[in-house]
Amino acid sequence: MTETMTTKKVNKGISRRTLLGTAAAGAAVVGTSPFWINIAKAEDKIRIGFPVPLTGPYGSEAAEQARCAQIAVDQFNKAGGLNGRMAELLVRDDKLKPGEAATRTLELIEKDKAHFISGSLSASVQLSVNAVTKARGIIYVSISQSDAINEAADFSPYTFHEALNPHMTAGAVGRYVFPKSGKRVAFLIADYAYGHEMVRGFKRAGEASGIEVVAEVTHPLATKDYSTFLPRIQAAKPDVLCLCNFGYDQLNSIKQATGFGMKQQMKLVAPALLYNQRLAGGSAYDGVVGGANYHWTIEDKVASAKAFNDLYRAGNDGAPPSDYGAYGYAGVGGLLEAVKAAGTIDTNKVIEAMEAMKYDLYKGTQHYRKCDHQSVQDVFIVESKPEAEMANKFDVFKILDVDRASGDSLRTCSELGHKA
Repeated sequence: MTETMTTKKVNKGISRRTLLGTAAAGAAVVGTSPFWINIAKAEDKIRIGFPVPLTGPYGSEAAEQARCAQIAVDQFNKAGGLNGRMAELLVRDDKLKPGEAATRTLELIEKDKAHFISGSLSASVQLSVNAVTKARGIIYVSISQSDAINEAADFSPYTFHEALNPHMTAGAVGRYVFPKSGKRVAFLIADYAYGHEMVRGFKRAGEASGIEVVAEVTHPLATKDYSTFLPRIQAAKPDVLCLCNFGYDQLNSIKQATGFGMKQQMKLVAPALLYNQRLAGGSAYDGVVGGANYHWTIEDKVASAKAFNDLYRAGNDGAPPSDYGAYGYAGVGGLLEAVKAAGTIDTNKVIEAMEAMKYDLYKGTQHYRKCDHQSVQDVFIVESKPEAEMANKFDVFKILDVDRASGDSLRTCSELGHKA
């Protein structure tokens, strides 16, 4: 059964308290500007389905993605929509389960008549969503890291990948870290696609530095106790430990590695170093290096970042947006920008617009590579700051370097199985 959708009239999108509270109750809340709510009937709206894991170990990132996606919808509507036709975000909880995600996506398409789908926050879950959308000819904009979704076996003309992929993320971080921190490398790996794809990206990046892999230790998703895993890594005496996990897994493993004294023995690296988990983890993250698609402090140099941050702050008590929240904004915002450029919601014309457009929504110019619809974009190499260096409680990362947007950072189209 499709989850109940509660629509609330608010002026500033979805607040943290409202969305997190609603997620806990198992419902999805969509904020709608009261100015526009009576303009268009529901059947006239451009409906965007948005399955994300509001419950589970990735819940904080998922809530941020939904919140920021709603900002993109509100922005589109306040600008007049598509010739007066408004957009609507339909959020569903996929519970971080591929089967649940497929069911929710199918309901969004067949019952709720969604025109487009975005969302998902797991490598395996997004592949499940993609299988449903490509079978029904529905555009899907994924906002979670995956290598497989770009490969010919899973790709379709309807598939767009807004997020960085593990090859890009781990590659950028590895090229920065390995020459500086040593050749003996260990991996702590969440035992599913995301973790293993990150390892593959690190290994390829490490070839130029001649790294030696001294340990590969896997752990189940949603592990709380790492005491059986970390001593095996310590015994291998690596120079660098790459923590290839996500969400609360990242938080818990970094906290426990810090407690084991591992920072004094090796450099801790998290390929996707998460803003939300850094806020929750505090000093345990000090000195950890990783990659990020975004950190709000680039607003000093990037006008679109300042505009996005201001929109978010207005509805969230002055707090800036997170990195993974920004994916929600860009995934839905880029889709709606293509709808405007196409002047229609016709699938083929929107695909043509997305393939042709260069867009700058929050971090600088991006574009979709035509062969696999991967968004080509900058990767930021960041280091977690100690409290003494933070200008405010949100100033958690120092940007060490920027791996600039380039097709050279991607696997080639032929390697992915696409014809030239």
